[in-house]
Amino acid sequence: MSIEVNIKKNLGSFRLDVAFQQDSGVLALLGGSGCGKSMTLRCIAGIEQPDSGRIVLNGVTVFDSEKKINLPPQQRQVGLLFQNYALFPNMTVVENILCGIREKKSKSENSALVAKYIRKFHLEGLEHHTPGQLSGGQKQRCALARMLIGKPGVVMLDEPFSALDSYLRWELERELLSTLREYDGTVLFVSHDRDEVYRISDRIAVYKDGAIDVMGDKWELFRQPLTCTAAILTGCKNVSPAQYTDTTVSVPEWGVTLPLPQSGVPADAAYLGIRARKMRPARAAGPRCFAYTIAEEIDGAFSDILMISLDGGQTLLRWELTKDVHAAMQNGPQFIEIPEDAVLYLRA
Repeated sequence: MSIEVNIKKNLGSFRLDVAFQQDSGVLALLGGSGCGKSMTLRCIAGIEQPDSGRIVLNGVTVFDSEKKINLPPQQRQVGLLFQNYALFPNMTVVENILCGIREKKSKSENSALVAKYIRKFHLEGLEHHTPGQLSGGQKQRCALARMLIGKPGVVMLDEPFSALDSYLRWELERELLSTLREYDGTVLFVSHDRDEVYRISDRIAVYKDGAIDVMGDKWELFRQPLTCTAAILTGCKNVSPAQYTDTTVSVPEWGVTLPLPQSGVPADAAYLGIRARKMRPARAAGPRCFAYTIAEEIDGAFSDILMISLDGGQTLLRWELTKDVHAAMQNGPQFIEIPEDAVLYLRA
């Protein structure tokens, strides 16, 4: 199972220009609102037509602008799960799932297959309910059953949890993960939630203004995001232009100058990121330790946020720390250490 995408589309406010390949597993498209993630899925599904390019699904070319190929959605073997699940409101659970069957079968075969998916997705007793009578979780399971009963080669999920409260999101995410473990095809997952993406995906494509800014294995991308956009989207709260020399990197607006690692940094590094959760209290000044004053304290449910000013800096740094660490340092010296594993060397 594989997908190859290389498309361009002028959207007025920006231009979609993306190219990627995924052979199996879950590829997350991570980015802010309006950066082209959902439009990419719509082009793959055949709902929208790119201006140019090529899309190949499991070896079958479904779109090629040069060869004038543009297969309709029903011939693409793609399953797309929308944010609102797009169930037919006047149809029952059984009728909705029946709509997903692509192959021609007898009525008895269809009924047996639907019954199998009713059991598989724990929808027993809800067969004759309409979507208005279902909970959020039941709607999602019904939509997944309708999509997967057609045996798509590619499954695409467009922010399926965006309209849900945090508890229900967690419950539905667990159900979705269970379903995806049994699916051996390719999955594209659109989200702007970094934690969600980390739990669900294998690889990540970070979107910026209609293009892929950086793409790679999720563990490596979270460890070293490489670009400012990727750093911010993976949770770095402190990012600023930096001045690099052969041995140091400095951010005057923070009042920070740090030694560069012996392993070196990317040649095109022009920004610096500091992970807010990686900084820690120190007892004295040093090459990586700085005196600070607290400008603002924000009390969180399980951790605290300090907005701090380092000596000589004009812009505040965000520091996130557990409540017990914060309590223990209340009467101690106010120095902060920025260890090497807190620092990101970034290109624009």
